[in-house]
Amino acid sequence: MQEQNNDFELIKKFLDGDESAFNRLVLKYQEKIYMLARRMTGNHLDADEVVQEVLMVLYKKLSTFEFKSAFYTWLYRITMTRSLNYIKRRSLKEFLPLSSLKTKVNEKNDPLISVENKEKIMKLEKILQKIPSKQREVFILRNFEQLDYDEISRITGTSVGALKANYFHALNKVKDMMKDYEKP
Repeated sequence: MQEQNNDFELIKKFLDGDESAFNRLVLKYQEKIYMLARRMTGNHLDADEVVQEVLMVLYKKLSTFEFKSAFYTWLYRITMTRSLNYIKRRSLKEFLPLSSLKTKVNEKNDPLISVENKEKIMKLEKILQKIPSKQREVFILRNFEQLDYDEISRITGTSVGALKANYFHALNKVKDMMKDYEKP
């Protein structure tokens, strides 16, 4: 709640003409915006373009923020919309490479385990590219952003029931396709 109040104060200061308040908001959320855009678009350059779009929208439209929800909910929604629009505009085929997860594999582990983990990540990456966009979206927000259904509902404007259904279908598809990859 304190964080939300801090965000609201910064927004009000910016709307009153304090440009540095906007800069503080950007510094606070730019990494989250970038990581979401990166997961959605699949690469650094596309994510950077999406982040630039989001920041432009944020600067121009911050006056429309209604203070009814957390600021990051509103910001995530903008980021998701801009990411999806970017993907559609560029007709990108790859949706979610998990290269960011590859860095999380502990290299100090047994080399065989490390190789197996990398292979699984690559398989999961290919599988996620085959899932419909609404299912991918909820899958990303649940698993990578670790948001609950209520928060995802506010971000996407989708009912909790529909989100749960999409997540259920995405999870089952991932499990089924992973089994197919693991067959000799």
